[in-house]
Amino acid sequence: MTISLPMPTLGRPVPVPVPAAGCNCAVCPFFIDNPNAVEPVCSGSSSSCEYCGCSRAEDLRPQAADPMASSACSRCPIRCGSRPDIAAWMEDIGGTMHFTGLKIPGTLPELPPFIPQVDGHDIAGLDAQLQWPAYAVGLRRVISPATHKVYPRFQGTTAHQALGLRREQKAVLVGYAEDPLVEAYWTRRMEDRLAEKLAEQEWDLVLTPNTSMYFNQPRAENLINMRRNVMLAAELAAGGVAAVPNVYWLRLEDLDRYLDWLDETRPPALAVNLQTFRTQVDWEEMALPGLTYLAATLPEDLPIVLTGASRADRIASLQALFPGGRLRLISQNPLQYARHGAVMTAGGRVDTQARTEDLFTANVRFYAGLAGAGQHESNGGGHGVR
Repeated sequence: MTISLPMPTLGRPVPVPVPAAGCNCAVCPFFIDNPNAVEPVCSGSSSSCEYCGCSRAEDLRPQAADPMASSACSRCPIRCGSRPDIAAWMEDIGGTMHFTGLKIPGTLPELPPFIPQVDGHDIAGLDAQLQWPAYAVGLRRVISPATHKVYPRFQGTTAHQALGLRREQKAVLVGYAEDPLVEAYWTRRMEDRLAEKLAEQEWDLVLTPNTSMYFNQPRAENLINMRRNVMLAAELAAGGVAAVPNVYWLRLEDLDRYLDWLDETRPPALAVNLQTFRTQVDWEEMALPGLTYLAATLPEDLPIVLTGASRADRIASLQALFPGGRLRLISQNPLQYARHGAVMTAGGRVDTQARTEDLFTANVRFYAGLAGAGQHESNGGGHGVR
């Protein structure tokens, strides 16, 4: 049987599906139990959503010709079906919540199990005793949180040159940052040709910027942000950047959607930012169950890059979940402790009067030991715990 689809009227584009206003699941095109759903990907609204008392409903000022001009939506950072501009947001993400068609080719460069994240200042001095194979810096060290422009030191040069790294050392950009900077990256990325500029900087690896997801947000915000995270990685990869997508989840269905996507594509690795799982409850009820599910279902040879794990017991759990050398850990703790005159030991933090570079060296070796680096030798520098 041939099915004839109606042709769109010339000059009148087919409207994109949008989340239902008021989080009305019964008519939402993304609700799995809606028989008329266009993309049944959502099991229902967020039970703990704190945005349900939307200020737009209380905005009684007359609407201007531009509905956003007088709407409270213009001051709200959250995307939901009640926004006047929700269709524009759906168009921005390609008119779909699916990940289908988003390709992120490439291979992960050779990296040590542990990569210290630094602030970009005097890496040569910090590295003098280590000669470490790779260093990472955060997005706010490359793009200004104040101007949202690439810093002059990273313009017209490579990341290696800007950071003072040796040719054999790897430069990793951790694209995680505070929400305003990540949102600015999204908004300005085309106008400022950010993918092109990052490609010109020749980073060995870029963990792509990650938009936030929280239980107290509308489910539409979660779904849009998951799509944006994968989109950003695909855009960078298309621009010649060695990009790894960041994945977040709140429900089992979110994880299953990533797995379905991985059936059609193969990124160099998956990245997860664990910095937002601050409390023990966050770790036990959200991070660890999700990571356990991924460990049991992902391809066994797919590398995992995790940022923000700093406790010995958590690192041990991660090592058990992702054995066989597939795990890469990135952490700011070695430098943060060193800057505050502290060294990490098996017995915990110890405050000292040692030099920053000595403390940094000891801290990197300690975390590398936890990450399973063992006694890796690089240009004569031992990575084992001393």
